[in-house]
Amino acid sequence: MKSINLQRTESLLMELIPQALSSLNNSNINSLAITGVNCKKGKYDAVVYFDGSDFDNKETKEIINSLNKANGRIKSEVLSATGWYKCPNFKFEVDTSLEKSKHIEDLFAKIKNNKKDITVESDEE
Repeated sequence: MKSINLQRTESLLMELIPQALSSLNNSNINSLAITGVNCKKGKYDAVVYFDGSDFDNKETKEIINSLNKANGRIKSEVLSATGWYKCPNFKFEVDTSLEKSKHIEDLFAKIKNNKKDITVESDEE
């Protein structure tokens, strides 16, 4: 269970990171959808998740590379907006939970179709 302060920090970063990204001149990342922030205890490190469903593996690597290059600028923007003494180090990762939930939905659809097929076959007998 996360502390309330840690949850507040994550929530604030969820607002501030997209603002910081929008101020950058890189069209690949300035409108990137941030889907989550996971701060570690002590707030020294934070994993920032983004929606990568529209990108292939090569594009995703380029985006992560661009985000890592802009890390210092993003941290500066967050620090100036919050007045914090120190900003977490950001690590950027693709959010795969959207893909997983879509895969699960597809599986449920297949199961539903299989049940219908079985029901139709048993009714015909």
